[in-house]
Amino acid sequence: MTTRKETGYRLAVDIGGTFTDIVLETPDGFESGKVLTTPERPEQGVIDGVKMVLDKAKVAASQLDLVIHGTTLATNAIIERRGARTALITTRGFRDTLEFAFGHRFDQYDLELERPEPLVSRPLRFEATERMAADGSILLALDEANVRALAKELVREKIESVAVCFINAYRNGAHEKRVRDILLEESPQLFVCLSHEVCPEIREYERTSTTVANAYVQPLMSTYLGKLSDALTALGVGAPLLMIMSSGSLTSIETARRLPIRLVESGPAGGAILARDVAKEIGAPRSVALDMGGTTAKIILLTDYEPRHARSMEVARAYRFLAGSGLPLRIPVIEMIEIGAGGGSIAHVDELGRVAVGPESAGSVPGPACYGRGGLRPTVTDSDLLLGKLDPAAFAAGSIILNVDVARRAAEEHVGNPAGLSWADAAAGVCEIVDENMANATRVHAADAGEELESRVLIATGGAGPLHAARIAEKLGIATVVIPKAAGVGSAYGFLKAPIAYEAVHSRIMHLAKFDADSANAIFAELRIEAEGVVRIAAGDRPLRERRFADMRYKGQGHELSVEIPANVYEANDATKLAELFEAQYQKNYGRRIPNLSVEALTWTVVLTAHEESEPPRKLMENARSQAEAIRTARVFDAEVGDFVDAQVIRRETTQPGAVFSGPALIVEDQTTVWAPSSFHGQISPGGHVILRRKD
Repeated sequence: MTTRKETGYRLAVDIGGTFTDIVLETPDGFESGKVLTTPERPEQGVIDGVKMVLDKAKVAASQLDLVIHGTTLATNAIIERRGARTALITTRGFRDTLEFAFGHRFDQYDLELERPEPLVSRPLRFEATERMAADGSILLALDEANVRALAKELVREKIESVAVCFINAYRNGAHEKRVRDILLEESPQLFVCLSHEVCPEIREYERTSTTVANAYVQPLMSTYLGKLSDALTALGVGAPLLMIMSSGSLTSIETARRLPIRLVESGPAGGAILARDVAKEIGAPRSVALDMGGTTAKIILLTDYEPRHARSMEVARAYRFLAGSGLPLRIPVIEMIEIGAGGGSIAHVDELGRVAVGPESAGSVPGPACYGRGGLRPTVTDSDLLLGKLDPAAFAAGSIILNVDVARRAAEEHVGNPAGLSWADAAAGVCEIVDENMANATRVHAADAGEELESRVLIATGGAGPLHAARIAEKLGIATVVIPKAAGVGSAYGFLKAPIAYEAVHSRIMHLAKFDADSANAIFAELRIEAEGVVRIAAGDRPLRERRFADMRYKGQGHELSVEIPANVYEANDATKLAELFEAQYQKNYGRRIPNLSVEALTWTVVLTAHEESEPPRKLMENARSQAEAIRTARVFDAEVGDFVDAQVIRRETTQPGAVFSGPALIVEDQTTVWAPSSFHGQISPGGHVILRRKD
């Protein structure tokens, strides 16, 4: 099966908290659109958007070669606690693993510390009689009568989904498999998730947390994906449906329905992919990707054109920037920081009389006050409208007419009057606060990664990102901002550039001083089979690229480094090479090596990717050819000036590569608007991207 046709039609769909974005790739270019997300029936918003874009392009649904989909539905279900009624079955004596967590206080000075509530309450956590040893041997056989009794208890409790997490199951999953067989014999309608399939890695708490989260969202996601597949088929779409994962790669819908936890950051991953390609196109190896939509803002660092990847993440943090205050997930993910700062973030005055923004969002229902859909509280979008940055008649290509009067009343009632500000100062304060929130999140993320910001380029996507990017860059000391072509639907556009890939992992502790080459080769052979079984569904007979990683540490340490190792057949003397690769990575990260300490590997990983042709980085064109023409002027608030200024309004589609303009200016398109303050001048790149640079 071929999924990438040079002259075919491909469709990408991204469901966000406020908007659902659709991008259609055609032989002649791209067509895109935005519709409001339909939270109760998300597939309906998708179908409405697909119909709209296909009609605009005059393309039949049957002509599509591929549909790619990403969504934040799984993340939102966890954050909002809208998942299934879930139970946990674990080894006797380990019922409270979710409560014990890491066994420490993530903020030792907070006397009123709030821990995240487990997704499964204690009465729904059950114990089974069984025990595996650390080497995978059976210490205590599974009591099947006990499991059958538990199955009946699950029925009485009206459980929809079950997570089965036994101690040391990552080494031997036989007991977990047998429990699944028994449960499905007793209750065929149950969803059952096994820890050795969801997260076959060492560390009990993270493995349990990840499996529980997978079970919690699986009924919702499996049902949704089934409805979406049926709806697309009814529309006439015969093309394969692929899902984008948190790692930025594509997988089959079958895998997504089995492991929906791998989709939790699928939407933001598209923005990272687009930023990577744009960074290569403009020759910017060090950049910051900002994806600001209607509900959240995501910040991602890219070095040598690539986003940082991680093996773990947290969701639903009780404290925004405090590691350990959320629910840990062990999944492949693009490393990012996400905060409640989007166009729909609600502004208010706190108990100290300060203007505050978010993390609560108006979403798509009722939406910002200016949408006229019942929202009464002011949002960032309302503030942008009042400050002149949005055209009320041209928002979302004119599909939503914004009401300035309603936005003004909301700003006055909820921010201006309580804080003693005019409506204009209230709106300016809201935007300044949300911009500072994003700038501060970026500083924190960079500091945690040991990276600096001033030499980087800021690449902004999302419906709201281009409106706020220049001000955020000013706060961070960044001189260049790039607004990619199709930035308003950037994540969906990025989906079309995602590789077909899958990551398979397995934990097996191995001291390199006693390196067992045969065991290592067997592990990687099994991982290759697992990964290829997924990738071939989408990639057909295309060539595959295999990369291998080992999580290694000095013996006695509590944390590991992920080290890329050669993808070949290993021999006993390769242990020296593996140890050298680890120590080189350790020195790069920490500036030193520790002599006379042995090295051990804990987790082995295979990343299998369908072959993609890549273009080398190019340099920006410096010579301008024309002056961009303004269609009118508008009064816009400029935070750097501290007052309203006359800004030229430019339609983006009328600009040509090389065209220049000077701020203050609004560059308007159907899906977003770029704001260039007085302190910036701009240019259109050869690829159609808007490049903003600080004036000297």
